[in-house]
Amino acid sequence: MTTARDLKDLLASLGLHPSRRLGQNFLVDANLLDAMIRDAAPAAGQRVLEIGPGTGILTRRLLAAGCEVTAIELDHRLAAYLRQDLADAPGFRLIEADACRVDYEALFAGQTYRCIANLPYACSSVVLATLAALRQAPSDLHVLLQREMAQRLAAAPGSPDYGALTVRVQLRYQVRLVRTVPPQVFWPPPEVASAFVRLDQRPDSLPAAVRERAGEIAGVAFSQRRKKALKVLSERLGGPAAAAALFAAAGLSPEARAEAFSPADFARLAACLPPQ
Repeated sequence: MTTARDLKDLLASLGLHPSRRLGQNFLVDANLLDAMIRDAAPAAGQRVLEIGPGTGILTRRLLAAGCEVTAIELDHRLAAYLRQDLADAPGFRLIEADACRVDYEALFAGQTYRCIANLPYACSSVVLATLAALRQAPSDLHVLLQREMAQRLAAAPGSPDYGALTVRVQLRYQVRLVRTVPPQVFWPPPEVASAFVRLDQRPDSLPAAVRERAGEIAGVAFSQRRKKALKVLSERLGGPAAAAALFAAAGLSPEARAEAFSPADFARLAACLPPQ
């Protein structure tokens, strides 16, 4: 396990200073790394997606467990270091790219895979929304991210943290906040606390078309969350009369705001829409 001093020396040798813009906060706590591995329980032969491998602290543990690791790294200096340092590591594949723009469907080509990662703060919301929307999404995710983001993912209807991202992720995954993580386990320490979160695909998976439309409807409804959802969605649902009929068919209150509707409510509304 690399200490903070070791990490600083390595980054200095690479001519790299952690970038706030890229959300680079490197894990330097051996106990947390051990806990992440225990919780995620990576096993030999499993395909694992790692986003933001940094200097490869977690990557090496996943490879040691016998996993086939696909690591997505945007920083070209870190990518060059990993490419050289792990050149002989069996099962390692490095993709130098923006994780928000990767074609994951092509990358895994219908194969089952997991996601275990210390997600860069700068891209976590986009990456999670992207992965949850995939036809072939990760079977489960074990990710370190901002505590505020974790609270949004796990939020219940009616809470201040509940929003469109919550709906999109919970339509696909059961979310559990495993543990809160203090800033001191990273270097440089972020200004906020973090959390380790587990997401497991729901066994009662919705048809892809319904899930996609439900996520889209939630995005529109939450764009004006202080207004009644029926009014906000009227244009998207074909006009006031059509929208009222769809709300009635889905058993939704015409007086409620978006925050009152559960992910299942949005899914019922989407299922009532005529096929596209």
